[in-house]
Order: sequence, then structure tokens, then C-alpha cells
Amino acid sequence: MEVDEYRRRYSPGVKAIRVEQLGGPEVLRLADVERPVPGPDDVLIRQTFAGLNYIDVYVRTGVYPRALPFVPGREGAGAVEAAGSNVTAFRPGMRVAYAESPGLGSYAELVAVPARFCVEIPDGISDEIAGAAMLQGMTAHYLVTDSFGVSTGDRVLVHAAAGGVGRLLVQLAKLRGATVIATAGGPEKCALAKQAGADHTIDYRALDFAPEVKRLTGGAGVDVVYDGVGKETWERSLSVLRVRGSFVLFGAASGPVPPIDPQRLSAAGSVQFSRPTAGHFMRTHGELAERMNDIFDAIRGGRLDVRIGKVYALADAAQAHRDLEARATTGKSLFRIT
Repeated sequence: MEVDEYRRRYSPGVKAIRVEQLGGPEVLRLADVERPVPGPDDVLIRQTFAGLNYIDVYVRTGVYPRALPFVPGREGAGAVEAAGSNVTAFRPGMRVAYAESPGLGSYAELVAVPARFCVEIPDGISDEIAGAAMLQGMTAHYLVTDSFGVSTGDRVLVHAAAGGVGRLLVQLAKLRGATVIATAGGPEKCALAKQAGADHTIDYRALDFAPEVKRLTGGAGVDVVYDGVGKETWERSLSVLRVRGSFVLFGAASGPVPPIDPQRLSAAGSVQFSRPTAGHFMRTHGELAERMNDIFDAIRGGRLDVRIGKVYALADAAQAHRDLEARATTGKSLFRIT
């Protein structure tokens, strides 16, 4: 459907979560917002699912600034309703998923997304799985291929391994031949990490992970730590790296890591420290599509299992954020839109 025809056929207004002030989960309120109109390079998507990510908490609280008011969210899946005049790869009716469109606002029934952030959902994959795999799958992919290229024989430590990214990281690292040590909070979450393929699991509520990692590696340490927890774990994560190992910080669920004196990295064994951001690993549509094709192929081939922990109604966005911040979620959390 062309954009002009779409304007004629539909009246303004869609349901969305609107944030009018920064703060706790209570600022997430269901409201009527203006119906988005796609530009010449955009596609208009009627969503079936939208993804919940910890970065949404950072935006809601102002850690990552956004002009008020705004609709939160960065990923989703659904069907194309209209396409801009410059868009040739996507047509009305096509099932698509997208991620990382800056300032997009995916907690909504309808979104206008730059086409370069979209991929077609292949046959054999549901909207639900595509929506769950998009941002976290792409993140796990660049972490094991680019932030640190995991290879056969590497020893890998994955924190929060029962979470959405963590569980995918465990699986992708195993597919690349690594030995994986996983931390998680409680026996149930450790069991989920084990089911994902972790060779060893550590319940961080019962044990200090640092001496346990040293024991499991015979004192040598791990080649890489993937840390999305941040404040609570980063110092001990540095301590369990081998000489010239790599520390990859990709989140801060427990709070931000303070500024680091480079001498700390030298003292830890001349280790490398990186803080990757998704946008730098999908700078072109081709790069995004290549990563997601790998992820979708692995899902369809049964090599990658995307676990959906909970699906919320859009009106329950505040509760979804409370659960996420309380670390009460496992796998991927989604909003069902239609």
C-alpha cells in the first residue's frame, strides 16, 4: 500500500507506551499517540511483537538521554503496511523484523522504521521467534565473532547466562568450539544455562565466581569474559582473565562501571577491555542482514534455541520493567501487540 493511500484510509491515533517524565517503571503509561507516517526510506509496520531489552531501562531512567516525551523500545516484528517511495526491498504484507533504529519507539501498535534496519522473516520462523532473536541474537553474534573471535579451545566466561543475550552467547560460543563457564543466580537459572550447553555453571548467589573460575581453569584464567552485569562483577571479571585475555563489557544491569585506570588493565595481565555498542556492528544493511541470516539459519537448523521467558501485554509495560530490573526474567521477554 502506498503512503498516500494509507493516509486516506486510516484515521490518526495508535496505542503506545508514552513516557512523559524520566523515572521508575510507573512512568510507562499506555496512551494514544499520533499515527506514524513513513518517510521515503521507511516502511510502516503493524507490529505483532515488540522486544524488551535492558537498554530500555537506561532510556527510561535517563542514563541514555532522549528528548521527552517519547515511546521506548528498539526492536519488533510484524507485517509491512506501507513503504516509502525509495523502498524496493520490502512490500506490503511482507513479514519483517527490525532492531536498533535510533529513537524509534517500538512499544506501539504501529511503527515507521528505516528500511535499512529491517530484515525479512524467513519461512519457518514465527514473528514471535524473530522478534525475540533480533537484537539479542545480533548482539550475541557480534560479541563472539568481532568483539572477541571465539575459536576452538577457548575458555569463555558468560555472566547472566540464563538471560536473553547470555543464553545465546553460551550456545554460539559452544558452536565455535569453546569451553563455557556460565554464571547465573540460583539453581533454576543455572539449569537453564546448562541446558544451553554450558560446560560449567556457577550460582553466584551461593559462590564467589572468581575463585571457582580459577579452580575450573587450573589457575590459568579464561580467554574472554562477556559481562553484561557491570558494577557488581567487573573487578572480579578482570581477575579471572588469563594474561592478554579480553574483557568485553556489553551492559550494566547492576549499575555502570566506574572510570578505569589503564594501569588496572596492565596489572591484570595486559588485558584488553572493550565496550561494544550494537550500532557499530550493523553500520550497513548488508552487515545486519548477514548477521541475522546466520542467526535465522542456526534457528531453523536446530543449532540455536531462542527461549522466550514471558510475553506481556503492552499495557503491562511497567510490570515488565520491574521484572527485568529485579532479575526475575529468563530468556527473552516480549510484548504481544496484536
